[in-house]
Amino acid sequence: MSIWSRIAEAISALASGESLSEVFERLRGDPDRSVGFTIAVIALGAKMAKADGRVTKDEVVAFREVFLIPPEEEANAARVFNLARQDVAGFDIYARRIKAMYGADDRPLCDLLEGLFHIALADGVYHPKEDDFLHEVARIFGFDERRFRKTRALFVQEADRDPYDVLGVEPDAPMDQVRRAWRQLVRETHPDQMMARGVPEEAVKLAERRMVAINRAWEEIQSGRGA
Repeated sequence: MSIWSRIAEAISALASGESLSEVFERLRGDPDRSVGFTIAVIALGAKMAKADGRVTKDEVVAFREVFLIPPEEEANAARVFNLARQDVAGFDIYARRIKAMYGADDRPLCDLLEGLFHIALADGVYHPKEDDFLHEVARIFGFDERRFRKTRALFVQEADRDPYDVLGVEPDAPMDQVRRAWRQLVRETHPDQMMARGVPEEAVKLAERRMVAINRAWEEIQSGRGA
């Protein structure tokens, strides 16, 4: 059964009158986190797409770049997007329920935030209201300011791309510590690791941009230190 068919089942289980945000309550404790992850990206992405006051074709198409959607599953994906867009619940309610669904494991939340950045940049413009939206989502997820800047630097060209922020180490960290941080991030970004923590196979392309940024940061630090 495809991820989209499983999502259709999760939505169909909602009682009459329940909103899409209620689905996350039903998925708490479900060992198959890929369903919750996919719904979360689409639901928050649908909310964010209106953050700058307009939903562009590019932002809708961006879902296809985050997820591989077969033609026969387009209706299921569109239904999730439309349910989230029509839901009167605020994005903060979604973000809190998603946070509760994952509990103390924040690695899938980092993957999710990166997916939202990908959607935000799909039209080539990073709007201040999109930045406010993502900043608040990151805060609800429990990410500090440095972690938010690190994620933003992976996607926003004009952002201050501090290579130490990207690797999550201090500028005065010893080289062996920097190397360990780089290797750990490379391991965590491997598609197998991402799928193990609930990122569906259809969305592991999210790893591509992160891997490029991680390796670039490592190279910049090596060059800067003459290593």
